[in-house]
Amino acid sequence: MTAPVFVVDHFRADGGGQYVLDGPEGRHAVSVKRLQPGEEVVLTDGAGRYAVCDVVAAEGKDRLVVHMTSVSKEPEPSPRITVVQALPKGDRGEVAVETMTEVGVDVVVPWQAARCITQWKGDRGLRSLAKWRGTAREAGKQSRRVRFPEVTDAATTRQVAALLADADLAAVLHSDFEHESLPLATAQLPAEGEIVLVVGPEGGVARDELALFEEAGAKAYTLGPTVMRTSTAGTAAAALLLGRTGRWS
Repeated sequence: MTAPVFVVDHFRADGGGQYVLDGPEGRHAVSVKRLQPGEEVVLTDGAGRYAVCDVVAAEGKDRLVVHMTSVSKEPEPSPRITVVQALPKGDRGEVAVETMTEVGVDVVVPWQAARCITQWKGDRGLRSLAKWRGTAREAGKQSRRVRFPEVTDAATTRQVAALLADADLAAVLHSDFEHESLPLATAQLPAEGEIVLVVGPEGGVARDELALFEEAGAKAYTLGPTVMRTSTAGTAAAALLLGRTGRWS
């Protein structure tokens, strides 16, 4: 089992190389994980910088004293994978973010597609976005990542088209088998740069949206002979791409 990961804002240690993990993260380490002296932990800022540490002592219910043995920076992933995720119903958005984080997606873009039943408006939209970001943070810790995925503000269809126009590979998962599509497993992948993958809502990508995306340079792709839920398609497609790019090797 790899060492548990905890999120911190900085890596300033005292003269002896010690660091005190307190607050909610310290409480989780001491009271939930019940870490003991001699065990290993990883502290990260979630942006790629991390410290490998040995536990020195647990104090009270929410203070873990550790000794930093090394501080490193994980290189930027290449190629980067961005998933544009149409807003699913209920809590399926958090499920999609959680599993995409676990497999290694780098950026998640919430998309208010034409056929989305869910609408992010006003305070409700802000709360939903906060849930997605919190899910990415917690899933990043659980999956032992030190570079958590960025969850951007919700994008319009035209903003998604702009992302696709700048991508080195622009792909739209499309479930209309009568539309000319290619298997994603056969797509020519870039060695570096940006891969942008669009996952439509339960009702599929609307014709005018698909036309705009294809005008921006995207191609329609299928994952296989079956139709997946919007909350699982992005994870499956990202896993396929991560394996093919060598990032899982």
